[in-house]
Amino acid sequence: MKEFLDIVFLDNSLRSYLYVLLAIFLAVIFKRLVSTYTASLLFRLVKKMAKGVDKVSFVNLVVAPLQTFLVILVTVVSVEKLRFPSVLNFTIYKVSFRQVIDVVSIGILIISFIWLLLRIIDFVAMILHQRASIAADQSDNQLVVFFKDFFKVLIVLFGFLLILKFALHYEIGSLFTGLSIATAAIALATRESLENLIASFIIFFDKPFTTGDQVKVQNITGTVEKIGLRSTRIRTDQKTFVTVPNKQMVDSIMDNLSLRTQRKATIQLELHSGTSRGSVNDLVLQIQNGLKRKDKIENHSVFLSDISKNALIVQVEFFTASIPAEDFNALKQEVIFSIIDLMSEMNIQLVSKEMEILVPREV
Repeated sequence: MKEFLDIVFLDNSLRSYLYVLLAIFLAVIFKRLVSTYTASLLFRLVKKMAKGVDKVSFVNLVVAPLQTFLVILVTVVSVEKLRFPSVLNFTIYKVSFRQVIDVVSIGILIISFIWLLLRIIDFVAMILHQRASIAADQSDNQLVVFFKDFFKVLIVLFGFLLILKFALHYEIGSLFTGLSIATAAIALATRESLENLIASFIIFFDKPFTTGDQVKVQNITGTVEKIGLRSTRIRTDQKTFVTVPNKQMVDSIMDNLSLRTQRKATIQLELHSGTSRGSVNDLVLQIQNGLKRKDKIENHSVFLSDISKNALIVQVEFFTASIPAEDFNALKQEVIFSIIDLMSEMNIQLVSKEMEILVPREV
């Protein structure tokens, strides 16, 4: 048996291969147990900020990437103890096959570690989201989503630099030096993206609007569904999905319709020019009395606003509280119907829109 284990295959004894396989096998067998225990230790570190979130939620969130990272780590470390077979020591485009294997193994290890960090960020965001939901100001919910995406981008960039440093053995210092030289060009090329990123910070800290607000910007009216790093997503009144760059949301004149204290309705009546003064005055008084009887109308005004060649113009305006659009439209329709009934009872007609065409006579 001892002689069998001493047999050399690809520059390594069978005993060495057996040890490596045993280490990987144990890692696969105990990965769940070790990952759960490690996740419990990590939970203790964040326990102070994890009030209201059970331990099971955190463990279930990070145990999968922990298992993957553990198996990959044990595999890389174990295989590293073996001699690299001389038969595989060939080059591919001036790059040795061993270097390719090293880059791939270290790259996979770093990617699994970054995956673990991203899951931890998801957990922290879940805690903050729960706290924000309890608060009266719901704008913090979108702030959590924003910084969750922001830090995820930073973690991914950090992982990319780790791969450059430890897998490809690239000098990051020289990379930063090169980037500093090209900063001006990059800034010019990404100027619009940087402006949108800065605008997103202005939106979150100045809070001109939040998720769920109804806004009007550049002839676009709708409800804000998400505020991202670059743009704001708006669901319009026509149920379309519009993406507006954050810079335009900050620089443009934006009307936050959700913050209005009242809704205003304007009805313009163009009465026939032959309508008598008394009839116009009675109509104005009757409309005013009708508006007073509407509980939802907070204040109103009815007056003869103008006179033209063909019409007497009566302006009807009333204000309600910030009620839903459906209720407001129903109230406005009810007022219009009542005005139509009044004009019918008083035999008052609107000016005709038809134009009289004069045909010149032949001389």
